[in-house]
Amino acid sequence: MKKRTFTLNASSTTLTEVATKRVEPVLHAATIRRQVADQYRQGAAIQGGVGYKQTVVIRSSEVGADKNATVECILNLLQETAINHLRTSGLVGDGFGVTPGMLKNNLIWIVTKMTVEIDSYPTWDEVLEVETWLRPSGKNGVQKDWTIKNLVTGQVLARATSNWMMMNEKTRRLSKIPEEVKAEISPFFLEPKEDGSVHKKIEKLVEAKHVNKNLKPKRSDIDMNHHVNNVKYSNWMLEAIPETILEECQLSSITLEFRRECGVSETIQSLCQPDEVDEIPEVEFKKNEGGNILDGYLPYLLEDNSSKTFSFTHLLQTEGSIKSEEIVRGRTTWRPRNV
Repeated sequence: MKKRTFTLNASSTTLTEVATKRVEPVLHAATIRRQVADQYRQGAAIQGGVGYKQTVVIRSSEVGADKNATVECILNLLQETAINHLRTSGLVGDGFGVTPGMLKNNLIWIVTKMTVEIDSYPTWDEVLEVETWLRPSGKNGVQKDWTIKNLVTGQVLARATSNWMMMNEKTRRLSKIPEEVKAEISPFFLEPKEDGSVHKKIEKLVEAKHVNKNLKPKRSDIDMNHHVNNVKYSNWMLEAIPETILEECQLSSITLEFRRECGVSETIQSLCQPDEVDEIPEVEFKKNEGGNILDGYLPYLLEDNSSKTFSFTHLLQTEGSIKSEEIVRGRTTWRPRNV
């Protein structure tokens, strides 16, 4: 069979190869180019080239019994568009959005805080547009924001904000952003924004009415950064929520504060405490036979006030015989499903 060869005409340009190289592609096998359009991922640069948007469709494997997208699905969409944003900017080196400069300095991205607010859940087969952009955050951090919209109506279904820092992949310690990495990513920053009250500090949970023990990571939970992927933590947090709440209510917001990494060999406890406990009469907390669901809790919160939301404070920690270590602090807010 005759051997076929292919050549790339450097003088021709397409939508996916519009701009010049930003860095020499010596650190990665793939050619690194800035892209105005990302046709294979149905994405494109926005906001003068510093933002990114991507069209996605909610698949049957990403919804629950109610045909609504799961929280895990939404977090995965945020993570994927964040990586694709860097890819179209020409800053993909290796791993989760690692730039060539980061690769050279053994650096990886880690999320330190994330808040997701869900106004209306996407449904099965709904076509969405996810927009994302970057801002500087302090001296050594980056703020990543998103909106999720219905592509047809433009209705905003969810929004999210997060803080990211860099960690040395070998020492597993936080790192300052090297000047060469700042030079790579700063052209894609929007103007800094005043730090509002979106990320309210979460106090450590000392005691909890709901505890789920003996949670163990699976091999499939470990990502290319060699630790449990941050999306998995949301699932563990929800494991401790009373079944009545999961059945009768919807998650309207979730905040995660990441304290340390979690490896595949660790065993995890998920603790959960209702924030409104002091407002509810003591009689309402008579336990049922199973001891897991609080009798009268849900009716108290929803009675004559169907728009009321309520929240839980969470803690994920290692199960240690002597000492338990914090992994994630969290807070979830819930609303009745009929709202």
